[in-house]
Amino acid sequence: MSTMTATSARPAGMTKDERFVILASSLGTVFEWYDFYLYGSLAGIIGAQFFSDYPPATRDIFALLAFAAGFLVRPFGAIVFGRVGDIVGRKYTFLVTILIMGLSTFIVGLLPSAKTIGIAAPIILISLRLLQGLALGGEYGGAATYVAEHAPQGKRGYYTSFIQTTATLGLFLSLLVILFTRTFTGEKDFADWGWRIPFLVSVLLLGISVWIRLRLNESPVFQRMKEEGKTSKAPLTEAFATWSNAKIVILALFGLTMGQAVIWYTGQFYALFFLQSILKVDGYTANLLIAWSLLLGTGFFLVFGALSDKIGRKPIILAGCLLGALTLFPIFKMITTNANPALEKAYETVKVQVVADPAGCGDLFNPVGTRVFTAPCDTARAFLAQSSVKYATVPGPAGSPVKVTVNDKDVPYTDAKTSNPAITAAVQAAGYPKPGDAGIVKMSNPFDVFRPQVAATIGLLFILVLYVTMVYGPIAAMLVELFPTRIRYTSMSLPYHIGNGWFGGLLPATAFAITASTGDIYSGLWYPIIFAAITVVVGALFIPETKDVDITKT
Repeated sequence: MSTMTATSARPAGMTKDERFVILASSLGTVFEWYDFYLYGSLAGIIGAQFFSDYPPATRDIFALLAFAAGFLVRPFGAIVFGRVGDIVGRKYTFLVTILIMGLSTFIVGLLPSAKTIGIAAPIILISLRLLQGLALGGEYGGAATYVAEHAPQGKRGYYTSFIQTTATLGLFLSLLVILFTRTFTGEKDFADWGWRIPFLVSVLLLGISVWIRLRLNESPVFQRMKEEGKTSKAPLTEAFATWSNAKIVILALFGLTMGQAVIWYTGQFYALFFLQSILKVDGYTANLLIAWSLLLGTGFFLVFGALSDKIGRKPIILAGCLLGALTLFPIFKMITTNANPALEKAYETVKVQVVADPAGCGDLFNPVGTRVFTAPCDTARAFLAQSSVKYATVPGPAGSPVKVTVNDKDVPYTDAKTSNPAITAAVQAAGYPKPGDAGIVKMSNPFDVFRPQVAATIGLLFILVLYVTMVYGPIAAMLVELFPTRIRYTSMSLPYHIGNGWFGGLLPATAFAITASTGDIYSGLWYPIIFAAITVVVGALFIPETKDVDITKT
């Protein structure tokens, strides 16, 4: 394919070369996100396979933390591969990242479980997750920078918004493959061995992505800079040790990517977790509900990307953060209303109390899953939280034994670390639904979407995805435009991956830990609401508009 410049005379529409650049960059990134999301979607099964020596609740948190580990190292991948991308070039760097990502995913599909090789299994799994995170830390910045440096002035938001669709398309593809495999193998075989199939087939996607990327030329903006001898010799120093640029990196984190990340992960990840773990929707239905909301919403990445070329990036991103901060509570409550109406009614009408000596009650906040609760007050509350039962802790006399009441009636209490049939029977008799209750939303097939309960739930999830498209559609163009060409890859990658890798990646485990520690299924939403609100304030006060910036400057 021929080399082109972003500012040369050109026809009005998108050229054939530009379409190929977007296709190649987007396809590879879709594949990388597919790899990454497979783990998140299958965290429960993976927890049972690789953390089988722990109780189910701890197992689930360990699985989520292993998922988060990939996010935690993303900023380091951004630093390592960002430096290489600013010195060697965009094309070769994100060719390396896709190879690392793809091979790591394929090996997860082959990895023996903890029952077979013991402690080595979770150690190898976490190591592979770290490799995936490092690779993804270098991938996104390369793809976004590469496309932006090919885009004509005035269309960068639209062109880079195709890259922004890749995360959602990757999640959508992973959900489709999982659903197809689940249907083909059946739930029992899928949990035993079928979960490996989506990881193994990824090697085919890897081959296609590498073949296409090998056909790419270097970014014309970077190539010209390299020919003129203007590339940075020390991009890390220039990006982070020079205050004029480091200040923009910090502002980009707190005024853009932090809020974007928590809105994004709430709409696409925590929503799925909320459906399955809190509302007790079966995995097949929950994945279908999310898949439909993504299918309906993904096109809006392009809409808001193109709109940002006309009215600016900043107002769209900050509006998405503000809408999320203001409406997440009512939206999630309406999701409960539609997806599990019996739970909502019980939540409002059933009074459950744990009466205990305050001296015997500790803090249940346990985001890393390493704490073991032994005090009766703690085990009772943890059991109720895991059962999605709203409870209040009431101080009892000093030295008194723990007492659980349901609608003011005492319930016999036993050690509730794993199960307590008496408490379960009492809350269900009072109105809390049983697992598999007929009132819980359920889809019998992928096209079972016209029943009011299903359609309403998808509609609410679609609103969350719409917020995601607002904050995420224009973000790539804005980050590219904030930094000069010579250190662009390094500079933009770090705030993006700290925001998304740390603030976003830690959201599911932290929000669930907040919910478990408070006994309120909605309390975890304070995590995204607070950070989104901070981004609205910082972004409004300190972030400049960038849509008219000339990105060819070194």
